[in-house]
Amino acid sequence: MSNGSANAKAGVDYSVMEPFKQAMIAAGSRTLSFPNKRGVYINQDVMHAHGGVYEYRGDASHMWCNTQEGLGNKNWIAEWMYQNEGTGKTYYDAIAKDVVLMAANDVIAQGAMPVVFTDEVAVGDASWFADKKRADDLGRGFYEICQEIGAALPAGESPALKYLMKPEAPVKAAPSLSGCVTGIIAPKENLITGKDLAPGDHIIGAPSSGLHANGISVVIHKALELPDQFLTKLPNGHTLGAEALIPTRSYVALVESLLTAGIKPRAILPGTGDGVGKLAYDKRPFTYRVHTWGEVPPLFQYFREQIGLPLYDCLKTFNWGMGYYLFVGPDQVEETLRIGKEAGYNLLDLGVVEDGKREVIFEPEGITLPPPGE
Repeated sequence: MSNGSANAKAGVDYSVMEPFKQAMIAAGSRTLSFPNKRGVYINQDVMHAHGGVYEYRGDASHMWCNTQEGLGNKNWIAEWMYQNEGTGKTYYDAIAKDVVLMAANDVIAQGAMPVVFTDEVAVGDASWFADKKRADDLGRGFYEICQEIGAALPAGESPALKYLMKPEAPVKAAPSLSGCVTGIIAPKENLITGKDLAPGDHIIGAPSSGLHANGISVVIHKALELPDQFLTKLPNGHTLGAEALIPTRSYVALVESLLTAGIKPRAILPGTGDGVGKLAYDKRPFTYRVHTWGEVPPLFQYFREQIGLPLYDCLKTFNWGMGYYLFVGPDQVEETLRIGKEAGYNLLDLGVVEDGKREVIFEPEGITLPPPGE
């Protein structure tokens, strides 16, 4: 169909979109064997038709866990950097990893191991799809993170939504990125619900790689007020934009290693929205006393010390250096730390759950945080 078609004139130019779709199919076709190690097999005869078809061929009792997550505004920063940095770097290989891990890090909190990922790349201006370098970087990022976590990418969606989407200036075009992850809980006994959380449990923290994908709106708002905006140099020599675009860390290997070793946490919590305050996620009257903390990433230090973001806002906006939390009994602490280290995670015993008011007592800074949403 030519560029003069009625669809193209209406903002849906399939001649521009098709090469992007084929790049995503090519990337996805290389991932299909990744979930085999968990007994899940993709039917390749229907790949990228109308949906992924897969089956479990193992012997264990099993359940499925599924979630949908959106990346939010993070790739707006990637677009700004691509337009202004002058290096030709798209950052979409890193962005792809963020998209997958927003959902994958959620399903593992229930004890489910990711096996299938499907994506949506929705844009307002179909011309966004025409950039081959950006498409190749996105496809490569999807492939690399699917390989790391053991998931296949058998299907996806890439609509042009001219009448719904338009990014804030100065970014010219940016997609809304989201994805769905299906995980398998096998055996069923690996299901983690959080109902067993109790006073006396220890709070184990797994460090983040940096910003991950929460607090992005605050970062954009504050960065645009600076003279050099995202090209502002931090004390570590990195630009603010590059530091913000460090990809999210995967915690799949951590949870899988623990479950394989017979360590089943009482509860697992991704360190996402509401920052450190999210620790008080459970609705029961528990106090979360944090007595120890790890290194605070450079970007967060800059926002506190140079931009002047109040500590309370920092702790209720950013992960502050901890990307994932495990709640384990006192008798599981040493083994959890050991297994985490073997899996490549320098876990920290951060504190303890107590009976009391639902809040987080953050002793390293002498501040108390209310639960999420307050």
